[in-house]
Amino acid sequence: MNDVTVEMLIALVGLGFLASFIDSVVGGGGLISIPALLLTGLPLPMVLGTNKLAATMGSLTSTISFIRSGKINFHLVKYLIPFSLIGAVLGSITVRQVPSSFLKPLVIFLLIGVAIFTVFKKDWGKSSTYSGINKKTGYISTLVAFVIGFYDGFFGAGTGSFLIFAFLSLGFDFVTAAGNAKALNFSSNVASLITFICLGSVNFSYGLMMGLAMVVGALVGSRIAIRKGTNYIRPLFIGVTIVLIGKQLWDVF
Repeated sequence: MNDVTVEMLIALVGLGFLASFIDSVVGGGGLISIPALLLTGLPLPMVLGTNKLAATMGSLTSTISFIRSGKINFHLVKYLIPFSLIGAVLGSITVRQVPSSFLKPLVIFLLIGVAIFTVFKKDWGKSSTYSGINKKTGYISTLVAFVIGFYDGFFGAGTGSFLIFAFLSLGFDFVTAAGNAKALNFSSNVASLITFICLGSVNFSYGLMMGLAMVVGALVGSRIAIRKGTNYIRPLFIGVTIVLIGKQLWDVF
């Protein structure tokens, strides 16, 4: 393990806080935390596993905040979590065998679709129209939970955006969609983290340092989101999605 300098500690703590602040509401924190961990000189598989440790600590904190505010629909989420868990484990195993780069063009198109739809559907997510799910939407929801869980373990960029979009499609308002998404994202983070630990791809020193900063960032970010509501989350969601698109385009071209 590389020696931890004061500069490295400041970078991991500061960028970890910022990453978790954003990620606690709309996802996308990996855009900040993964480059920060790359500065440590760790190999990429170790960076991804270490990031999962820190991200799991942050997502647990924001999930608890959303639970306390009553902004998670457990009646639905409890049925989706097992599928997200299984998907994340399979994704984390697969990423060691198959390069994730081939997914990037598809992810770009999907994120562009999410951004365009959200921008032009201005009233979307302002108030909840969710009234339960039927057999058809139940099957679709479990499939989506599995696919996004797999994607989170395999690649991860934009997971929060895709989950929020999925819950908005079911009729939830932005705040509850964010809460549901964070609960599901936490479950896939845990499954993926356990897999990375078993594969020996986690640096606990760096991960715990960044994770503590992420706990604080998640606490602050989720509380602001819950208090300010849709008018705060919607533009942040659109902004982060656009940044994600830009990042993926940069990586491809």
